[in-house]
Amino acid sequence: METFSSSTRGQMATQTEMLEVVPRQQHLFIGIPRETILQENRVALVPHSVATLVAQGHRVMVETNAGHKAKFSDHDYSEAGAQIVQTPEEVYKADVLLKVAPPTLEEIDFMRPNQVLISPIHLPLLNPEYIIRLQKKRVISLAMEYIRDDDTGVYPIVRVMSEIAGTSAILIAAELLSTARGGKGVLLGGIAGVPPAKVIILGAGVVAEFASRTAIGLGAEVRIFDNNVYKLMRLQKHVGRQLHTSVINPHHLREQLITADVAIGAIHSAHGRTPVVVPEEIVKQMKPGSVIVDVSIDQGGIFETSQTTSLDKPTFVKHGVIHYGVPNIPSRVARTASDAISNILTSLLLKAEAGGILPLITSHVGLRNGVYTYKGCLTNTYLGERFQLKSTDLDLLITSDF
Repeated sequence: METFSSSTRGQMATQTEMLEVVPRQQHLFIGIPRETILQENRVALVPHSVATLVAQGHRVMVETNAGHKAKFSDHDYSEAGAQIVQTPEEVYKADVLLKVAPPTLEEIDFMRPNQVLISPIHLPLLNPEYIIRLQKKRVISLAMEYIRDDDTGVYPIVRVMSEIAGTSAILIAAELLSTARGGKGVLLGGIAGVPPAKVIILGAGVVAEFASRTAIGLGAEVRIFDNNVYKLMRLQKHVGRQLHTSVINPHHLREQLITADVAIGAIHSAHGRTPVVVPEEIVKQMKPGSVIVDVSIDQGGIFETSQTTSLDKPTFVKHGVIHYGVPNIPSRVARTASDAISNILTSLLLKAEAGGILPLITSHVGLRNGVYTYKGCLTNTYLGERFQLKSTDLDLLITSDF
């Protein structure tokens, strides 16, 4: 029998086993209010997304009839595992609020410190009081328009809404050109022996790509302007055919616009207001009955004559030109748009399984890009300059929290 010396016995003593410590999952409490402004028909989470989140242990509270205009019933949400509540006061008790329209000042009154709000901001409708109210409530506010994907650099909600808006913009313009709507009485695609309508698209991003596809599919003559030559090349490649493209040369742009039947504004700003590309003097020279659809109106618009309109009164006429300035064009197809937004938000929320939503914000640069108020501080430099309010670097605030 083998024996061990006294010198080896101590070396064979049982060692303490080190187990990996797995962070405890922190479940989210998510609230979906019913939208009450801007004739908003969309909803931030659809029932199948609710079912996915509930299956992961998260709690979802939905205000009654929140999905009604997008054709989702309270029963659909209840079957998916959501809790249906009758008043906004109840749904605003949630830790994370998801909205497809900015909250009203009255809704901000329901909020509390450290609550997370994810919604659009709609720059033309934004005012200092709105920001100051969020600051006083110490709400952590994220603008959907500025949330960016860390891997691709794409703004996912902007992209998917842009796809819908680009297609819709051409269909809207085609209708507004009709005699019944006060337009020139021109068929967008023309017919044999009659030339098609001329469509000018300002911008070469996603809105422009889908607007181009739709306009070309209907037979229109399309011309695209953007100062980013790479974007023009990429758009031409994606569309798969030779297009008339140009940088934004003021003289050439004027020549094209004054002979155009339709002008589409499709320039997106990454941080603030879009630039005004078309001055009022050029709009005055456009053909009577021609149509402007300013998809960029949610960031201020690129036509100097643009104004924000609504789905119940979407157009106005200035200098004989029909203007369409609805900031939430995708709301016209509320079910499709709701599905698209919901898919993106659900993917985002599922990443917050360990530690909750705040660690997710601190660890994802693209998500931090969307934050504009943080625990009482304005963190968006552009908004600070626009409204003459003090802004603070978000990274400094987050560093001080840890």
